[in-house]
Amino acid sequence: MSVNKVILVGNVGKDPEVRYLDKNVAVANFPLATTERGFTMQNGTQVPDRTEWHNIVAWRGLAEIAEKYIRKGSQLYIEGKIQTRSWEKDGIKRYTTEIYVENMQLLGKKAETGESQTPVATQQPAAQAQEQPVAPPADEEESGLPF
Repeated sequence: MSVNKVILVGNVGKDPEVRYLDKNVAVANFPLATTERGFTMQNGTQVPDRTEWHNIVAWRGLAEIAEKYIRKGSQLYIEGKIQTRSWEKDGIKRYTTEIYVENMQLLGKKAETGESQTPVATQQPAAQAQEQPVAPPADEEESGLPF
């Protein structure tokens, strides 16, 4: 068994770049900063804040939400998976690591109105979105088991 799960809470570094591909499929890219706060060690040494930058990729409906609501400085909660891809440019192999968004929630308040800004979005695979829940057989309902 393996798990590829990322949870981030951070601030957007710049407005999302949104492109529309074939069949009007949207993809958004933007950087997200997470910061570990600095501290003072027992011997008096100051350890500064440490900021990590993450490349975020959102597809389809999540990209459209990013285009409408996310701006530089927005605070976000993101769940997703980490993926590394490579390409060759000028004979040099290059790599990038990206977070592919599965769930996203805007945190904080809108600057201009003070209203709560909490749209929640989830990317569902097409096959999952069309499935209907299946009721358990009658004999399982009466077993008294909670699962």
